[in-house]
Amino acid sequence: MNLAETVIDPASVDAAITTRMSARAFLPTPVPRETIEHILDVARRAPSGTNTQPWKVYVLQNAVRDELVNKVVAAHDAIYANPALAAEYREEYDYYPEKWISPYIDRRRENGWGLYGLLGIQKGEKDKMHAQHQRNFRLFDAPVGLMFTLDRAMGRGSLVDYGMFLQNIMVAARGQGLHTCPQAAWNGFAKIILPLIGAGPDEMLVCGMALGYADPDAPVNGFHTPREPVSAFTQWLG
Repeated sequence: MNLAETVIDPASVDAAITTRMSARAFLPTPVPRETIEHILDVARRAPSGTNTQPWKVYVLQNAVRDELVNKVVAAHDAIYANPALAAEYREEYDYYPEKWISPYIDRRRENGWGLYGLLGIQKGEKDKMHAQHQRNFRLFDAPVGLMFTLDRAMGRGSLVDYGMFLQNIMVAARGQGLHTCPQAAWNGFAKIILPLIGAGPDEMLVCGMALGYADPDAPVNGFHTPREPVSAFTQWLG
């Protein structure tokens, strides 16, 4: 590795990051295995504490992808019909806080109602909300689903490492003309997912991700969330 080497086209690096978005509608166009392998090959350069590289990836396509979708969609429908069943499906780690506070709850609400507003879903339209939420479990029609696991022996720091690995995947996907949608929604259905993908008893589901070619004509892909300005989260010292 040449430490003096510079990035020939830094604008492309910036563009890969800034054009990343959570696509919620994909084309059925297949993604070649070589392309997925290339993305993962680039992403594996993510840093991790003492180079532990705690990630494990399961790539789901074709019949296995469809089996996973069908099983989780059925479970999601069953919970909607009988909310008491939700107790059977628990996340192994808390992705969201038990109690929301500002400004985070405000951003969350802005995100939710901005998306629902674009889709024409009004407050109280539970059936439509359920159907939209279930789009997660259909991978938004993406032909590729990625499931990520972590050995339960690892500490919380490995989740930080994992975040950098996931971001690398999403940015590398942009370099291949692809889009993604990282999804914590799958986490509650780990007891269905882990046996289906062949994960070992010591593995914990971290999240899922949809991967494919974004549908340019889908209105939902026009939904781009805002970001706070640098001045809002940065303090300059010295």
